Amino acid sequence: MRVLLTGHQGYLGTVMAPVLAAAGHDVVGLDAGLFADCVLGPTPADPPGHRVDLRDVTADHVAGVDAVIHLAALSNDPLGSLAPDLTYDINHHASVRLAELARDAGVRRFLYASTCSVYGAAGGDELVAENAPLRPVTPYAESKVRVEDDLHDLADGDFSPVFMRNATAFGFSPRLRADIVLNNLVGHALLSGEVLVLSDGTPWRPLVHAVDIARAFAAALVAPREAVHDEAFNIGSETNNVTVAEIAELVAEAVEGSKVRITGEAGADPRSYRVDFSRFRAAVPDFECEWTVQRGALELAEAYREFGLTREDFEQRFTRLAVLRAASGAGTVDDTLRWRR
Repeated sequence: MRVLLTGHQGYLGTVMAPVLAAAGHDVVGLDAGLFADCVLGPTPADPPGHRVDLRDVTADHVAGVDAVIHLAALSNDPLGSLAPDLTYDINHHASVRLAELARDAGVRRFLYASTCSVYGAAGGDELVAENAPLRPVTPYAESKVRVEDDLHDLADGDFSPVFMRNATAFGFSPRLRADIVLNNLVGHALLSGEVLVLSDGTPWRPLVHAVDIARAFAAALVAPREAVHDEAFNIGSETNNVTVAEIAELVAEAVEGSKVRITGEAGADPRSYRVDFSRFRAAVPDFECEWTVQRGALELAEAYREFGLTREDFEQRFTRLAVLRAASGAGTVDDTLRWRR
């Protein structure tokens, strides 16, 4: 297929583009480039692409495309809370507009990167399945719920949206993010000797490696229409449902000499949920996640050492909120997070 991959210069997109190309697809990227320079180590060549803000996409960008994989977004809770209006403009309104343009251009499959954080404060001991109540507690998660609802309304006999509710990502990507839980804890342990947890460590988190996310999208791209059409799927593995305290212990094992310190200073985190991932395995029987949290912690520690991760880069260049604040302070982006002409 000819596949438009939005966010191809992001943390997940940089991993996903080679996976799609290896499967034989013709990949075209689309990215604003805000985080294109947030690089650690060698980076694979980007696919040919469009340097354009998601809010400025036109029909020309989706012309001749068979499928869209839509990753681009303001991509975590702190960013979403920084500017809720921008979060809804980019993550919700621009995403729906992209889908409308794709449908009108004859695109048949639209894979949307949603999130398990739509379950929010799920609570209880039961595994959360796709039919569970959605209780988003942040603008980021709320924007994902809104897009799912609107894409459902666009689904028809020709246009097939699929909602991929990714667990919290982890693992090394050349365009690194240090502001997601496992990546952050490993970096802090390596740079300080301490696995620092600011919550009380009790919340449950479902985790999934960036490569397994890429493999899941590649599988959904070619799955029979009747198996995935207008369906939501949790993406991850029950093995990787872990508490934050358990994650910290695995990091301490991966980073020799580091010690876990749980301060609890951030208070109780309302986002706590364990997730059932069986629906996607039933729809796409050949798919299984390959990466465990323990293996991912070891991979991250090795990559951080090999490529010389520094404290400054860890806190600034690989933290999305810090990157945008720096760009705004330098005047390279405006108040709407668009590049200044």
